[in-house]
Amino acid sequence: MKTIREVFHEVLEKGDKAFVPYIMAGDGGLETLKDKVLFLEEAGATAIELGIPFSDPVADGPIIQSAGIRSLQAGTTLKGVFESIQSFRELTTIPLVMMTYLNPILAYGVEVFFQDCEKASINGLIVPDLPVEEEVIIEKLAAKHHVEIIRLVTLTSPLERIENIAKKGNGFLYAVTVNGITGSRTSFQEHLGTHLLKVKEVSPIPVLAGFGISSPEHVTSMTEYCDGVIVGSRIVELFSENKLEEIKELIAASKKGNTLSAI
Repeated sequence: MKTIREVFHEVLEKGDKAFVPYIMAGDGGLETLKDKVLFLEEAGATAIELGIPFSDPVADGPIIQSAGIRSLQAGTTLKGVFESIQSFRELTTIPLVMMTYLNPILAYGVEVFFQDCEKASINGLIVPDLPVEEEVIIEKLAAKHHVEIIRLVTLTSPLERIENIAKKGNGFLYAVTVNGITGSRTSFQEHLGTHLLKVKEVSPIPVLAGFGISSPEHVTSMTEYCDGVIVGSRIVELFSENKLEEIKELIAASKKGNTLSAI
């Protein structure tokens, strides 16, 4: 199985941009997870961000919060997610990046968590409420079990801090595009493109824009300034509405030669 770094290198070498869809594990029942992962891989996703339902998701907007509630009500547990992934992981080669908060990791047991990440071939981990200064809690075990920590930078992060954070990673850098929580947006800050170019200039790893991206036009616009996008709320929404063709259209907008105009 290829690393995040290897897969991103291949995509960018072709002239495409990376597309990372987010899905909530257990939304619709854990029995749907396999089909969603296989569908997204077949549709051309570069990697998949896999959300773990949590009762207090500080970074998530209403759509992802609702998906998390549905998942918890369906009885989803972190152990159940790992078991589900292990049951079909050999059918896939796409990198899987788990997104969870620190509390579920601590409750599960940090060492056992990373052991199970390795068993399920989880390639990366996003923990939005874990500052880089506190990564000592997980960084050694993450490295031991071959899990790349994916770090976030924001619009208010000083450029020096962004550079220092970017230098710690080998996967990709998650550049948050809004001051706030996840969810679809109709517009973005006027100087977002300039900000993304500055982040890309100081980052030795690919820079992906995320939060608020919800249309093929957004994908095309954002990828003028960075190496790819992460799309969450809109993917969750489209899966819940069974609009699979629209998911394909979002992913296709990241490919070389698409003809969509920028915002």
